[in-house]
Parts: sequence; C-alpha cells; structure tokens
Amino acid sequence: MATTSEDGLEDVWRHEAPHVLAALARRYGDFAAAEDAVQEALLAASRQWPEEGLPDHPRGWLLRVAQRRLVDAVRSERARAAREERVVAGEDVAPDDAPGRDHDDTLALLLLCCHPSLTPASQVALCLRAVAGFTTAQVAAAFLVPEATAAQRVSRAKATLRDARVRLGVVERAELPDRVQAVLHVLYLVFNEGYTASSGDRLVDRALTDEAVRLVRVLHDRLPSHGEVAGLLALMLLTDARTPARTDDGGDLVPLAAQDRARWRHDLVVEGTALLERVLPAGPPGPYAVQAAIAAVHAEAPTAAATDWPQVVALYDVLARLTPGRAVTLNRAVAVGAAEGADAGLAALAPLLADPASARHHRTHAVRAQLLEEAGRTDDARAAYALAARLSTNVREQRYLNARLAALG
Repeated sequence: MATTSEDGLEDVWRHEAPHVLAALARRYGDFAAAEDAVQEALLAASRQWPEEGLPDHPRGWLLRVAQRRLVDAVRSERARAAREERVVAGEDVAPDDAPGRDHDDTLALLLLCCHPSLTPASQVALCLRAVAGFTTAQVAAAFLVPEATAAQRVSRAKATLRDARVRLGVVERAELPDRVQAVLHVLYLVFNEGYTASSGDRLVDRALTDEAVRLVRVLHDRLPSHGEVAGLLALMLLTDARTPARTDDGGDLVPLAAQDRARWRHDLVVEGTALLERVLPAGPPGPYAVQAAIAAVHAEAPTAAATDWPQVVALYDVLARLTPGRAVTLNRAVAVGAAEGADAGLAALAPLLADPASARHHRTHAVRAQLLEEAGRTDDARAAYALAARLSTNVREQRYLNARLAALG
C-alpha cells in the first residue's frame, strides 16, 4: 500500500467513487441503495486509508466494501427476499470484474442522474452529490439554498429513481438531447465550485475543474454539432486559462484587474476562442456561448484597462434576456460600474440588495464594497467589506476581503 496526503485521498475517492457506483447500480438496479453503499465505503476508507495507506487497487477495495454493505442492507430488508436470494446466490461483482482504470462510467452516471422522471433541480443536485462527489453543504452552496433543502432534493431524487426502477444503461444517441441540458448545468456548477471553492482554505480545486473540462470534452465528442456543449467547453477553457494568475505565491486571491496576463494559459485561450468562432455563426447563441463570448472579451484585452466594458455590458444584457438570475445581475453590475461609473454599478446592484437570498450572499456585498470604494464612500465601503468577509466561507476570499478592508484604514 502507498501512502498519500489527505488531499490525495480525496482525489482518489472522487475519481473512483462514480465507477464503483456505476458497477453496483448496473448490477443490482437500485441506484439509491448503491449510492448509500458507496458512501459507507468512502466512510470506511476515510478511517482506514490514512492509517493503513492507499490500497494498490482503490477501486477494487471500494467495490468490495460497498458490495458488502449493499448485501448486508439487502439481507436486513425482509420485504426484499427475492432480491436477497439473487445477491447472496453469487450474482455479485467480483473485484477482478470491476471496470478497469481505462473504463469511464462517469458520463453514463450523469445521464442516469438526469433521467426525465426527475425535476431539473433534482437532476443537478443528484449529479453533484453522486457523480461529482459534492457534500450536501457544497450542493447547497451551488444552489444558494439551505443545506436541508439540498438534502431533501437528493433524497427525493434517489427515491424517484428507485420507484421508477431506473437502471444504468446505454442511452441511445436520439435520447441524449433530452438530458444534455441538465448535464451541462451540472458540469457548469462543478467547474464553478472548483474555480472558486464555496468553502475551505483553498481558492481553487483543480480536481473539480479538470474533471468538468474532461467530461465536457467527452460530451462534445458525442455531440459535436451541439452549440451549447461547444459553448460551455469554450467558456470553461477561456475561464480556466486565468487560473495560473488567480492566486499569489501564498495561494491568496488575485482579482482579475490585478492579474499578470502573461501567466494566463494562452493555449486554452486559443482553443476556446476557436470553438467560439465556430459556434457563434451557426445561429442564435445560447447562454453558455454568450458567457464564453464575455470571457473572450476579457481574454482579448492586453490589460484590464483595455477591456471593452461596453461590449461586456451588452453581452450581459443578452444573457439577462436568455437566463435572468442573481449571478447575471451581479456580474452585470460589475460591468456597468466599469463602463459607466461606480454610481451606475450600484444602481444596477440595487435589486440584489432588496432580495433576501442575494443579500445573504457574500459576493453581493463584496461587489457593493468595491463599487462604494470606487465612488469614494469609504465608510460605507468598510462596512460592506466587513459584512462580505463575515458571510464568506472560503478562507482565501475572507483574507482578500479583510485585506481590502484594512487598506481603507
């Protein structure tokens, strides 16, 4: 067995758990029971691996433990005697028969979790929990909802799949478009959580951003003519290109305006821009393609000062018509502030301050603080920075906001 760090263990769990879940769900046909068994196996791994070391074959180890938990659960349910007979009789998944390291069930699981029997919100919540390995708290943060609400969504989604007797299997190409939009939403949220972690002591989680990009590439290979798949891939590439410049040597946040653009990954900029250039002429752009276009405007500017902010505002106006929402309003307010002045930005931000849910989110107050600072309203800016820091659950963002507060004296 090999030793590894706590972060390394988490990466292994995140990578292997979907494959173990897929193997059990495919064999036994009960997604909810399989997911519960995998979670118990991960809990066992969290206790044993740090002390005993990483197994030579983590996937096989997790599969053995999860299957044992699943069999135990089946035995305990007398109402499922027939199922118990089938499982105990030997129709199990032997570790040697488990999917190999080159076999990838993640996309199949995403499509299963996006089954049409589920509501869009439940599809996304279940994918984040079961496939991306999000905690319930991270699912809640992604939706900007209370943790109890997120837990209910996941629980109801699993119950719905169980009651509908949905099994993991190959989705025909003709069925893919009906599930693609939910999958795209999932991968968008996974990428965002990795790009700026909702909590913890690091700003970026490369495992999440890399996995989101990888899965969108797989989906793009399956649906090369789907404009929004290509748009999301372009958006991720153009956004991820900034990652090397987003933190300083100590891992703390460097805002977009202060980033050294020479450190951006220009290979990703070129690839993302090329994708976008193929998508935009093909027809009216969807929300992901519009967001990619906004990212491209930033990528084309040699400096922050040279950014074409009026064009960014215009693109956010298009996005607001396609998918109005809090995040769009917040980002548009930043763009309006840069294009038309801080007072105009504050006016654009005002609807969010009147919305209770948005007013509880730290980024609303962080943007307000920046605009107040630019408007010369120092006392108000101090109060807004302090509130934003208190509301943030990411240590790196807290440090940045407190540093801005301290700089105001």
